[in-house]
Amino acid sequence: QVLLVESGGGLVQPGGSLRLSCAASGIMSRLYTMGWYRQAPEKERDSVANITSDGSTNYADSVKGRITISRDNAKNTVYLQMSSLKPEDTAVYYCRTRRIIYGKVYDYWGQGTQVTVSS
Repeated sequence: QVLLVESGGGLVQPGGSLRLSCAASGIMSRLYTMGWYRQAPEKERDSVANITSDGSTNYADSVKGRITISRDNAKNTVYLQMSSLKPEDTAVYYCRTRRIIYGKVYDYWGQGTQVTVSS
């Protein structure tokens, strides 16, 4: 059973930093693209960043230069280091990965962690 567990969210002032973690079990996360998404109230869930199996990274334009995605293969964990946070970064942040087994697509999501940027 694949399980993704996010942690590290919280309340932070504008300009502050947070590091989110996504611990994976039941899957070797280094073999798959791992992504972070976020969903603000009454808005759609959007991609924030992802990291591929070969270590390539991609970022949404809105977070480039402020957010870094990384992975620790020994811990089977993916991180999202966020700095210079803005109120518009407030959202529930989710970790996600996808597997394709015998042509069938399986999407796995974590339960999410709340990030609130406010003074």
